[in-house]
Amino acid sequence: MIQRYDAYREEDMEVWQILFDRQHKNLQGKASQTYLDCLDQLEAVLHGDAIPRFTDLDQVLKKATHWSIEVVPGLIPVAEFFELLSRRKFCSSTWLRSKAQLDYLEEPDMFHDIFGHVPLLIYDRYADFMQEVGRLGYACRNQPELLDAMERVYWYSIEFGLVVAENGHKIYGAGTLSSFGETNAIFEPGTDIRRFDLDEIMSMSFTKSELQSKYYVIESLDELFESLEKIEFKLLAS
Repeated sequence: MIQRYDAYREEDMEVWQILFDRQHKNLQGKASQTYLDCLDQLEAVLHGDAIPRFTDLDQVLKKATHWSIEVVPGLIPVAEFFELLSRRKFCSSTWLRSKAQLDYLEEPDMFHDIFGHVPLLIYDRYADFMQEVGRLGYACRNQPELLDAMERVYWYSIEFGLVVAENGHKIYGAGTLSSFGETNAIFEPGTDIRRFDLDEIMSMSFTKSELQSKYYVIESLDELFESLEKIEFKLLAS
């Protein structure tokens, strides 16, 4: 599949600009500084003025960390998703939500995939972590329980993870970075924020259709890469 750029309508461009500009502003002081720096570095090819062209993003990603975008129709089987990650290919749909869906989607769209995930893929340690999660996840493709455990690692780190900062915690998980409502909800009093704990995470269920009930915070993005050895050990011991 390819991105058919000429198929986007004027409303699509308007929706992209609304989503990008609103969330870019909303993330100041809330997102990981590494994410914000990466987003700034991509400004020439990822901004609010127009829907990004995947061919332009690919050129930057390949030069920075040898990643590329793999166009998919929507959600794909978990094992197939992990296999693509293991080859440094990040899955993205090309469809965009409507104006009536600005704040809620049942299935991730292009804004989530590109705005939420792509910026950190130019940060080498994070890019390597993403590939290794894909490798470990795909290795579990014939073991449903272990595949579920790897999906939970992905969910509570890459999708909804938090990282320690000087003045509290910041967001690095793409599911939150791309969600206006969830970005704000995390900083409400009483939010259940827990220390990154692999034993707990690998056995913790999650819900895709509503705001998360708990979040896990790491000391630094480098800790993600350093956790890979522990993840692999736990899989082998299971």
